[in-house]
Amino acid sequence: MDLTSYAELAVLLINNPDRLAGLEGLRALLEEGGRHRPGLRLTRGDLDALRDLRAELVAVFEAAQAGDEAEVVERLNSLLIRHPVQPQISGHDGQRWHMHLTEGGRTAEQYAVGAVMGLATLVTDLGVSRLGLCQAAPCRRAFLDTSSNRSRRYCSERCASRANVAAYRARRKGGGQ
Repeated sequence: MDLTSYAELAVLLINNPDRLAGLEGLRALLEEGGRHRPGLRLTRGDLDALRDLRAELVAVFEAAQAGDEAEVVERLNSLLIRHPVQPQISGHDGQRWHMHLTEGGRTAEQYAVGAVMGLATLVTDLGVSRLGLCQAAPCRRAFLDTSSNRSRRYCSERCASRANVAAYRARRKGGGQ
């Protein structure tokens, strides 16, 4: 089972704090993450729970950025205990049978289980170094490095271009052309 898409839920939550200002923003976040279903009922409790989860996930990515593997693992293990996985076989939208991590419980819990299990699987399969924070100042958005050579340093092409242009201009200004 490829859980990278589940790990992307963590990145989406971290990078969109503005979407946690209210229920409509949360609904938009869930739609973007493919987690919104017709008739989905969202509560203030879901919003509060995802705000708390976001803070915990930011701490995981900060520990990864600092190279503190033990801290990343400790934080993820703590999250896995609080958000236990409930796997289910699912078939929908013309797809073959495949695994989903959870379909029951509150919306926030479903999101948390997917995000945490996705990150835990990515860390155990590819390593802590695959969790990153954008190196383009002042961005600091989270990203997953799924490149084959572990070379990703920016959250987007836009940030990479901006950082490269800034470095080029600094070299030219300093006479390093």
